[in-house]
Amino acid sequence: MKWNFLLVASVCILLTSCEKMALLTTPKKQPIPSHTHLAEQAEKNFWDTLHKGQYQNLPETTKLLTAAYLQNPNDPKLAAHLGFVHIWKITERQREKTIEPTITNEIILARKFFSDAVELNPDDARFKGFLGDSILIEGKIFHDEREQVHGYFTLKQAISMWPEFNYFTAGYPMSTLDPHSKEFQTALAWQWKTLDLCAGTTIDKQHPDFTLYMYRETQQGPLRACWNNWIAPHNFEGFFLNMGDMLVKQGDWQTAIQIYNNAKLSKNYSVWPYRHLLEERIAKIKTHSPPPTLLFNSGYGCVVCHQAR
Repeated sequence: MKWNFLLVASVCILLTSCEKMALLTTPKKQPIPSHTHLAEQAEKNFWDTLHKGQYQNLPETTKLLTAAYLQNPNDPKLAAHLGFVHIWKITERQREKTIEPTITNEIILARKFFSDAVELNPDDARFKGFLGDSILIEGKIFHDEREQVHGYFTLKQAISMWPEFNYFTAGYPMSTLDPHSKEFQTALAWQWKTLDLCAGTTIDKQHPDFTLYMYRETQQGPLRACWNNWIAPHNFEGFFLNMGDMLVKQGDWQTAIQIYNNAKLSKNYSVWPYRHLLEERIAKIKTHSPPPTLLFNSGYGCVVCHQAR
């Protein structure tokens, strides 16, 4: 009996070693950009759908991107955009007439495609941040604390790669947590850190007027994440809308008004499709009305930054 046990144990160790050796000697997927007509069509459709805020067109956009990615599953950009359409689908699920249980499949697919994007381009901090969000949200949906911890530390890695971008990316889904929780407080602290980085100094939390720092606007380098750009035409406004919501949720209504008002400093504020959401929030605070639905749960959690018109 003893020898049989030792034989079985030896075989198990050998098989494990063989698997590890096989994995180590098997080449990884290599990034190969797509230049086909299908890929170009899928990319154009993706940006048109996103910049027009056409949530209802996501099935067609997803179909085109999937077809292009199946044609070349080594394109990190296609993988990332597939991840984004799936995370967009679940983030703005409040737009659906009926929210089916199968909506949770969207976050599983988002994680799969962001994982592919990170594998193919591990140096893109945006991909790492969205992957961390996907893992964190999936863990929260399925009550898997280990996965939530995994997502948190993936986000920490993403923050170290590009803090100006990923402090917000990491804190955004955490805005849905209990405002008294350590995790929510961390997420709010990350928003303040974003402001400090964008301003180039420590912001006065009692009087967080961003007027003095508008001259720092740039489209170059890491600081470009602080401002509006072609990818996110109203990134600046959306950031302050979300941060104001987090402060309201915490009960700090006075500071929230100042943060909301910073969004109006944008030279594009007058053409922002969702400025009415911000103005309604300020009006509600002044009349002591019930706080608004948190931006992340509003049905406009992605397009508030990305919709151009």
